[in-house]
Amino acid sequence: MPIGVIANCLGIIIGGIAGSFIGPRLTESFKTNLNLVFGACAMTMGISSISLMKNMPAVILSVILGTVIGLIIHLGNLTQKMGMRMEKIISKIIPGQSKKDAEYQSVLVTAIVLFCASGTGIYGSLESGMTGDASILISKSILDFFTAMIFSCSLGYIVSMIAIPQFIVFFLLFVSAGFILPLTTKAMIGDFKACGGFLMIATGFRIMKLRQFPTADMIPAMILVMPISWAWVNWVVPLIS
Repeated sequence: MPIGVIANCLGIIIGGIAGSFIGPRLTESFKTNLNLVFGACAMTMGISSISLMKNMPAVILSVILGTVIGLIIHLGNLTQKMGMRMEKIISKIIPGQSKKDAEYQSVLVTAIVLFCASGTGIYGSLESGMTGDASILISKSILDFFTAMIFSCSLGYIVSMIAIPQFIVFFLLFVSAGFILPLTTKAMIGDFKACGGFLMIATGFRIMKLRQFPTADMIPAMILVMPISWAWVNWVVPLIS
């Protein structure tokens, strides 16, 4: 039973609804300052994850190659289109929710990446599927509840719908955990979390509106980092040591 996956999705749904309700009652100054604080928290979480890195060259190579692949296949644009399709559904259900400006779309992509592609969430899903321990995802669901509230203050009810793609991604990882985790090592897991940390820092910059990193285009790095980490340890290190 994917209790952790369900709990995480419920945190986003409830947080999104709560934030949409109280959002119109908050001042723009309050929302701006809140976004700055959350951006700083996201970057802090990223730095904490990067500290677990075991093979820096492998992680950096993964981030660069992954981003190149994402840019080539226009993953960021695909993610944006997916988000706007969800927005169209919401606008039909709740009149007056439709928004098309570039800033809205940018924030929406940031929210999708943050909820669906975090290293903690992906590893938590694998851990839950392999050992039955859902503590990582349950802890993340508490954080995501407040995060969803913050995003929904400006995005509206669409934030709750991000729980759908998140559930699909995390559930697939939960089911496939029995095949994936036995093939990994502690070093590979550490590098994987560190790669997720890079995405968290980039996301923090986007939230604070300091720099628009292509966070969605960086997602393929999460797929590449484990095999590259393994190859680095088993093929490259013996050659240079």
